[in-house]
Amino acid sequence: MKIQETSLRRDPDLRGELAFLARGCDFVLPSRFKKRLKSYHQQQQQVQSKPEKRPITPPASPAPAELTVVPATRTPSPPPAPVIITPPPPAINIPRFYFPRGLPVIGSSPNHDATIATIETAFTEFEDEKADIYEMGKIAKACGCPLYWKAPMFYAAGGERTGFVSVHSFIATWRKLLHSCHDDASRFIYLLAKPGCNFLEQEDFIPLLQDIVDTHPGLTFLKDAPEFHSRYITTVIQRIYYVVNRSWSGRITTTELRRSNFLQTLALLEEEDDINQITDYFSYEHFYVIYCKFWELDTDHDLYIDLKDLSRYNDHASSNRIIERLFSGAVTRGNAVQREGRMSYAEFVWFLISEEDKKNPTSIEYWYRCMDVDGDGVLSMFELEYFYEEQCERMERMGIEPLPFQDLLCQMLDLVKPENLGRITLSDLKRCRMAHIFFDTFFNLEKYLDHEQRDPFAVQKDIDSEGPEPSDWDKYASEEYEILVAEETANEQLHEGSFDDDYDSEELQVSGDIGNKMEKLVISDLTA
Repeated sequence: MKIQETSLRRDPDLRGELAFLARGCDFVLPSRFKKRLKSYHQQQQQVQSKPEKRPITPPASPAPAELTVVPATRTPSPPPAPVIITPPPPAINIPRFYFPRGLPVIGSSPNHDATIATIETAFTEFEDEKADIYEMGKIAKACGCPLYWKAPMFYAAGGERTGFVSVHSFIATWRKLLHSCHDDASRFIYLLAKPGCNFLEQEDFIPLLQDIVDTHPGLTFLKDAPEFHSRYITTVIQRIYYVVNRSWSGRITTTELRRSNFLQTLALLEEEDDINQITDYFSYEHFYVIYCKFWELDTDHDLYIDLKDLSRYNDHASSNRIIERLFSGAVTRGNAVQREGRMSYAEFVWFLISEEDKKNPTSIEYWYRCMDVDGDGVLSMFELEYFYEEQCERMERMGIEPLPFQDLLCQMLDLVKPENLGRITLSDLKRCRMAHIFFDTFFNLEKYLDHEQRDPFAVQKDIDSEGPEPSDWDKYASEEYEILVAEETANEQLHEGSFDDDYDSEELQVSGDIGNKMEKLVISDLTA
């Protein structure tokens, strides 16, 4: 007997019956098999008509003794729900937004060939198509750059080794620059920095500034006084880093150069013959004031001052505690100050500008670092009391009754309005726009008393004024220069009428000694 449907073969009882039939067991009657087959069909029909109920297997008929019991199979579990795979979102094309060397020209490529042709034409005017450092001014203009980029161009193209730059070496350098640098800041650093560096260190500016000293019309008088070259260059470098190097790292980056006005000021040198009109960075009058103030304090004229020398500045106006903080390394680089207790001329430039212009952002950072004794980034009430104690002692010696610290503290908190009461942060002082009054209160007695006697409405008027007024440093330098010139004129008139030849010869010898002191290399100040 052949069973067609596969479902019939799966019934355990029926499979047992079929097994016996296959063995030829004739005691299993066909009629019984037919009944079992009919019963199985009825069960399948019931299962199909009622799918929600599980089919009941009919009781198994007594099997012969030889029949093995086959275990019932487990009802198969329902198939798992299909997993819906969500396709990943399409890739978002984010355009490049960071260009450390300037934004390239979008669209058609710039016409570098025309620039190169202009440069080649400019070189044809020189003998053997070679230019020295003084002739590089025409090449700088052919490149579309300010005149005083000529020294960086000259040294970048290898002119220092041979004394001249050939057309081939310069074009190779300039073509490489055009393909890698796309704005003035990145190009300036490329030309002036050491090979492989993307920042400027202090000594990198020396060739540029030496060329300005040698060729600018407003500095021609320095040709007869070469001993002053290094001092002037040191002053300008320190003023550049004071304004441009906002990170205090000693390295000017491309971003810092872009955010400053240095390149614009450098371009003005070509247009202005009177260098004193350019008060930012290059003014010789400002250098004269700074150097004379330093020379007055440097009694032994070794180009270094110690703690006692600096405390004499402005008739001991600054407190001893703040002077000690200046020599602690809070605002100086290197170990010379802490180890030897000496301050170089380069560090004095930072001190003087910070002392006379406490509204400048760098000055605020300068004095904030000094007052932050524990270096935790905030000024606590204990640190304020520490500096005010000396102010109180000095006022008592002068017969002035000092304001109690609690009352003063309330005034200062109302002045600064810190975000968190009980602690003053650097951002609080920069935001309040009255940081100069805050600092003078705690460590400059003379200016503190001036603020106390001044009309508060006049102070508020100065703060609210938005016009382009000269900075406090510009005002101070202008006033001090007039005083120094007047004193020098009076001394000259006095010497002409009352001094004999012996004194004149002695004076000349002293001047020679000063010149010998000033012949020291500028590098000693930059690396101190």
